[in-house]
Amino acid sequence: MRIIAGNSNRPLSEAISAFLSTPLTRASIRRFADMEVFVEILENVRGEDVFVIQSTSYPANDNLMELLVTMDALRRGSARRITAVLPYYGYARQDRKTGPRTPISAKLVANLITQAGADRVLTLDLHAGQIQGFFDIPLDNLYTAPVFVKDIETRFPDEPPVIVSPDVGGVLRARAIARRVNAELAIIDKRREMAGVSEVMNVIGDVRGRRCVLVDDIVDSAGTLCNAAVAIMEHGAEAVSAYVTHGVLSGGAVARVAASPLEELVTTDSILATEAVRVGHNTRQLTIAPLMAEAMRRISREESVSSLFE
Repeated sequence: MRIIAGNSNRPLSEAISAFLSTPLTRASIRRFADMEVFVEILENVRGEDVFVIQSTSYPANDNLMELLVTMDALRRGSARRITAVLPYYGYARQDRKTGPRTPISAKLVANLITQAGADRVLTLDLHAGQIQGFFDIPLDNLYTAPVFVKDIETRFPDEPPVIVSPDVGGVLRARAIARRVNAELAIIDKRREMAGVSEVMNVIGDVRGRRCVLVDDIVDSAGTLCNAAVAIMEHGAEAVSAYVTHGVLSGGAVARVAASPLEELVTTDSILATEAVRVGHNTRQLTIAPLMAEAMRRISREESVSSLFE
């Protein structure tokens, strides 16, 4: 197998490479003066099984173009199979029409990746499961549950915390983790009573006097997460933390988290940490390199990937 690293998250690519004891294939990925992307593969890849690691995080469009151009270069270099490894699948939140004359950008990105030459896709915690159906090529969607469960069990050895879903849409994800740590489940119910009035949050489940853990897939502005933490504390919880797969954390999100009741926000390194995240007093990252690397190894060897989560 060969591994190509894009520029979106070089440290994660290097960690995966080290785990697999497979050096990164030399490639030049650079910009022309007008910011056009240019890619040159500096090693022979003819007949090889190639994995391209690239999160389409900020700057999303630049990183997406890097991925597409790299796969086109590999296809024209006669690679036998190209697997697009996207620890974070950008545009995933645009998975349906939200109004008249609006796009389904997640489907458009799927088409672009396929047309650029990908033979299969490996990603992590897709925002919406139906995105798997946007691809006409095999897609493996990994879950961070094993990574989060191990850390939660280490942090809460005496009594499992209450696992909380910040909205109704994330219940399945939260329930899966609650089942693994033998914990109770709670759900945040949020709604607007009228236009211009802030959201009213109710907590479904008993959190009084308990330590709670919010579980979600993406944290962007962190407004919903911080509001959920406030609601949980107002319902009598002893403390609240959060585990989120993809730490987009745009704008003033880190400052918002720092000022919130959250004891800690734990994300994965699917997205390269900014300086604010690295120095934040209540932000921490867990690595997904071993999980991604093992999945890549199994794909290369034509072994089961789903058995990773049994």
